[in-house]
Amino acid sequence: MNTWVAVKRSAGFGTLAFGLLLALYFGVLTLVSGWKFTWDQFSQFWYYIVPLGVGFGLQVALYFRLRQLVHQSKDSGTVMAASGTTSTAAMISCCAHYLVNLAPVLGATGLVTFAAQYQLEFFWVGLAFNAAGIAYIGNKLWMASKEHAECAHA
Repeated sequence: MNTWVAVKRSAGFGTLAFGLLLALYFGVLTLVSGWKFTWDQFSQFWYYIVPLGVGFGLQVALYFRLRQLVHQSKDSGTVMAASGTTSTAAMISCCAHYLVNLAPVLGATGLVTFAAQYQLEFFWVGLAFNAAGIAYIGNKLWMASKEHAECAHA
């Protein structure tokens, strides 16, 4: 496969992942709290939510590019999954305190209160996991690209 086509394809997967993560954020919050509240929360915390989504999309793009170079890379997939889960949890946690209405049914009042109380901290943890995931997968991609180039010249 042509390198440019492979890069565009990886970028497409990353863009799709970004869009799906934001769709999940808007979908869950809208179902829980309604559209107006969801938009208000996004307007207030967009500077956390957008970088979380972009970071996850970048990880997906890097992973798919790595996968194209090295046909199997379980470690990077695990890091991307853990980071993506953290990003999603951080984005959704911004409105978790509104789940208190459902908490008696779910039996999770303490968890919801905890999530609401540490909302900004969850954002920062999500961003840290994103950075770690990007660094890890980026390093693996750099090493694989270097090895691939050496093999091509040999």
